Formats: sequence, C-alpha cells, structure tokens
Amino acid sequence: MIFSETERNAVYKAIHGRRDVRSEFLPEPIPEKVLSRILDAAHHAPSVGFMQPWDFIVVRDPEVKQRIKEGFITAHQEAAALFEGEKREIYRTLKLEGITEAPLGICITCDPSRHGPVVIGRTANPEMDLYSSVCAVQNLWLAARAENLGVGWVSIIHHEALRSALGIPRQIVPIAYLCVGYVSQFHEKPELEKIGWLPRVAIDSVIHQDRWRAAE
Repeated sequence: MIFSETERNAVYKAIHGRRDVRSEFLPEPIPEKVLSRILDAAHHAPSVGFMQPWDFIVVRDPEVKQRIKEGFITAHQEAAALFEGEKREIYRTLKLEGITEAPLGICITCDPSRHGPVVIGRTANPEMDLYSSVCAVQNLWLAARAENLGVGWVSIIHHEALRSALGIPRQIVPIAYLCVGYVSQFHEKPELEKIGWLPRVAIDSVIHQDRWRAAE
C-alpha cells in the first residue's frame, strides 16, 4: 500500500491545517455519509492489544448541548481564578468552545474493562487504554479536516458534568467532547499562537538523540 506524492502531501496538509475551532461554526448540517466516514476513521485508530476501548456519543439535542455548556461555564469560571494578572483578563475574553453553535457534538469515551482485565500491551502500563482512545480523537480530527469540517475539543469541563449530561456509566471514562461542524474559515495559525498566549515550541528543542538532553 504505497502512497503517491499527492496522497502523502494531502496527509501532511490535514495535519498542518488542523485547527481547534471555537467561534467559526456554521449551522449547516453534516451529511450522514460524512459523519459515518469520520466515525469510521476514528474507529480505525491504533489501540493497544487491539482492545478498541472507545465509544462515540453523537449529540444533536439542544437541551443536552445546553447542559454540557453549563458544565463548561462552571469549569471555565474555576479556571479563570487560577491565572493571575493580565493572563486572567485575557483568559476571560477568549472564546474557548462552540458547544451550542456547532451542529453536533461527539463525546469519545474509554471502557477500561473491554475484553477483560488482561490485555496484550497493557500489563505493564494500565493507562494504555486511555492513550488508545486519544488516538481515536486524533483520527477523527484529521478525517474531519480532510472533510473540511472544523473540530473543537472542549477540555474545560469536569468528567462528572459530561457523565450527568450524557448518561455515561461510572466505569466509563470520558476522553473528549468535540464540537464538530462546517466553518466559515480555518485560521492560518492556532488562535492561541496568533494572539501571543504561547509561541510554538521550536522542534529542535524537543528532539533528543539516544538519551535525554538536559535543558541549556
């Protein structure tokens, strides 16, 4: 299975063009065949021991979205208090979700008990099921970008708020709540980089050869 140069370039284009979308969502519905493709891409993510620990909750109900939005507001207010001075004021002005604006939400979860307590590759590091579920998030995000869909990860929300709003059982771990939809534009750079919240870390500073290199 060899990639042509055009196909290879398309993969890198999706990776470098992926953005965390918050405020550009359009009300246009997502066709079912497109939704099926991005969910199938997520379902084909790599997973340790082939355990496939994920589930996908597709959210369209405005009332459910509003409950999730309320959970975000609570966590957002808590987070603001953790920053100091100018950072706190800037944080309060940032648009950090599109829960009610996006046509749909997708909550990706992890079932640690899937296929039993002993799974190939998870014996020394039991958290590998969580990492596998995060791979499903990335697969979905890149597939969505290739479909010209925007995705926004709502990380500022407590797990209990998601469990309550979505009826998620206690033993299931919420991994990501994603806002998904067509958008008016994709920013050239990530918004937080664009406004100067943080710079992109130079790649040379995070590559080590053979052993960990202490910071200079």
